[in-house]
Amino acid sequence: MFCDGCGAAVQAGQGFCSKCGKQIVGPVLVGQPFAGRVQNHVHLLGILWLAISAFNALGGVFLLMLGTTLFPHLRELDKVPPDVPVGFLTSLFTTLGILVLAKAACGFAAGYGLLHREPWARVVALVLAFISLFNIPFGTAVGVYTMWVLLPGESQKEYDGLVAAHAA
Repeated sequence: MFCDGCGAAVQAGQGFCSKCGKQIVGPVLVGQPFAGRVQNHVHLLGILWLAISAFNALGGVFLLMLGTTLFPHLRELDKVPPDVPVGFLTSLFTTLGILVLAKAACGFAAGYGLLHREPWARVVALVLAFISLFNIPFGTAVGVYTMWVLLPGESQKEYDGLVAAHAA
C-alpha cells in the first residue's frame, strides 16, 4: 500500500503517512504506487526529442547542401582567392552534414521509442543526452532534462515497469 501524496509505503489502517505526513483518507490503493518521475515526464521527453531532432535535421540538410553544392563551385565565383581549400571544405561540410543527420535520425528514433514505451528507447535517449550536452543551449537543456528523468537507478525500474504495462 502506498501514500497518494509521496508514494511511500504505508500500513493498513495508518492515519498519516510517515514520510510526508499527509492524512490517509479512504482506502489505500494496493499495488499502484505513486506516479514517479519517469511516468510524469516521459511523454514530454519524447516530444522534445522529436522537436530537437527536427531542428537537427534542418541543420544537417543545410550543411550537406553547403558541402555538396556551394563549395564544389566556389572557384567559379569571381572574388574568391585561389588558395581557398575547396576540397577540404567540401569534405568537411559534407561529413558534418551526414553526422548531424545521423544524430537527428537517432533522436527521432529515441522520441518515437519514448512515446511508445519501447525497451531500447531509454538507453538511446541517454546516449543522445550526453552527446547533446555540447549543443548549447537547446541540446544542453534537453540533455540535462533527459538525464534528470531517465538516469537514476530507480528510473530504470520505473521505465521497465512502464514498458511492461504498455506491452500488456
